[in-house]
Amino acid sequence: MIRTIVSFDPEDKAWLERVSRREQVTMTQLVRRAVRRLRREYEARPTAFERILRETAGTWSAGDGLDYQRRVRSEWRPKK
Repeated sequence: MIRTIVSFDPEDKAWLERVSRREQVTMTQLVRRAVRRLRREYEARPTAFERILRETAGTWSAGDGLDYQRRVRSEWRPKK
């Protein structure tokens, strides 16, 4: 494990001490648990892009979307 020094506000430090006594674990163990929980929650949240993809999946129902894009974009190319 890697050691890291963390500074807490006095009230947060006092809270950690109370909880560690009540739970009969070290403050280090509490902080590790909190970091793991926060990491799981953070990693479980989809990014904005993933959320948009999920919310819009299946909204195009007029055939092959890629074919449509190519046809529309062909209008952007200059005529020869």
